[in-house]
Amino acid sequence: MNGSNVAGSSAFLGGMAPLVLPDAHATEHVSADGRLSQHDRARLRAIPSYKNAWSTAWLFGQNILILVAAAQLNHPAGWIIAFLLMGRAHAQFASLMHEAAHRLLFTHKATNDFVGNWLLGYCVMTSTQAYRRVHMAHHKREFGPNEPDIPLYANYPVTRASLRRKLIRDATGQTGYKLLRNQLRGVRSSDTRVRHTLWKMIGVQVLIAAIFTLTGYWWMYPVMWVAPYLTVWRVINRLRSIAEHGGLREDDDRRYTTHSVAQHWGARFFLVPYSIGFHMAHHVDAGVPFRHLKEYHRLLHEADYLDDTLEYPSYMALWKSLSAGA
Repeated sequence: MNGSNVAGSSAFLGGMAPLVLPDAHATEHVSADGRLSQHDRARLRAIPSYKNAWSTAWLFGQNILILVAAAQLNHPAGWIIAFLLMGRAHAQFASLMHEAAHRLLFTHKATNDFVGNWLLGYCVMTSTQAYRRVHMAHHKREFGPNEPDIPLYANYPVTRASLRRKLIRDATGQTGYKLLRNQLRGVRSSDTRVRHTLWKMIGVQVLIAAIFTLTGYWWMYPVMWVAPYLTVWRVINRLRSIAEHGGLREDDDRRYTTHSVAQHWGARFFLVPYSIGFHMAHHVDAGVPFRHLKEYHRLLHEADYLDDTLEYPSYMALWKSLSAGA
């Protein structure tokens, strides 16, 4: 199925859609369409609030330790590694914010939204509420009339040169600068909610900068926080996003809308933290918290909803296919 993006300009969809799907069958855990049984749905949809509180605290702890270690070592190699890991930090913040946007981080709604905004989203210049509104349209109908990200997913497979140009723009900060500049224009928005939310984000950024300054390393804020956000994070975000839905199309069957990729430790560490890489399972049932997606993914394989013919063996294999256009 071909389609057009939300702006109405031409976009080719479905270039990466599978030609043949596995012959799924029902098991005691999932139906032939991948949906969980009543018992498993209740079990896997349970939100582990205390474990998620630890994940949120450790998110801050591990990245503080990375910066402390780089400062103590004070070696070029250490600073380069820390710079790259700070790009990963933004991916971590965004992934846990995504969990909060689905209201799966804490069972207590107010706690979920407070942490999602003030401790996660605002740190990476994102409003959880605004993201939630847009993201729910994505889940309601992938590639449908209200899909917000069709320009990002359309026209694959592209040529290797085309993907390289996109990644160079990301890695050199061109994409990040453009997006941030457009976002900051919101301080003059006629929408009061937009202005107030943006000032909250800016306030959190001022606080982060102040903390760096009080530690005697003021320069870490622009160099080790903002610069990785504009560069490394943009590369990670594109590579992850196209690996989720690049080149696919609208359909009731999620196997036509979402890629499945075998998860290896390197990708889970740097590219898709907090099990966000089990993306097929997440789209079949978006109410399953991240800690249970690995098990859900396994259950989908047991039902042959997924198999080795449909699932890419690695992200590298998928990116190679995404950049194999003529």
